[in-house]
Amino acid sequence: MTADASARPIRVLLAKPGLDGHDRGAKVLARGLRDEGFEVIYTGLRQTPEMVADAAEQEDVDVVGLSILSGAHMTLLPRIVELIRAKGLDDVLVAAGGIIPDADVASLKAVGVAEVFGPGTTIGQVATYFRDHARRRG
Repeated sequence: MTADASARPIRVLLAKPGLDGHDRGAKVLARGLRDEGFEVIYTGLRQTPEMVADAAEQEDVDVVGLSILSGAHMTLLPRIVELIRAKGLDDVLVAAGGIIPDADVASLKAVGVAEVFGPGTTIGQVATYFRDHARRRG
C-alpha cells in the first residue's frame, strides 16, 4: 500500500436494499462512521442489488455496508455480493447489519458477506471491524 493510499480515509458505501423503509439506524451509522474518520456515501432507501453494485463501482469504495430489516436478506444480500464480484470488486468488504436471524449468518458468510452486525452493535465495533478488515482501494 502506498503512503497516499494509507493516508486516505476508508470509503464506505451504506445502502438500504429492498423495500425496507426504515433507515434511522443506517443514518446514525453513517454519521458515526464519519465521526470516526471514514468517508461515507449513503445511497438512501429502496435500492436494488444492481443499484448497490453500480454505486460501489462508481464510488470506488473499500466497504459496502448493507442495512436490512425487511426479512429479504437471504435473497438480496447474496445477489448484491454476486453483482459486486462480477464487477471485479473482489477486494471490497461486504458487511450487513439489521434484523438477521442467527441461523442465517453462516449462509450469508458462505456467499461472501464478511460480517453480520446485529442489534446492539456499537458504532465503535463496526468502525474497528472495518479498519481491521477493509483493504483500501486506490
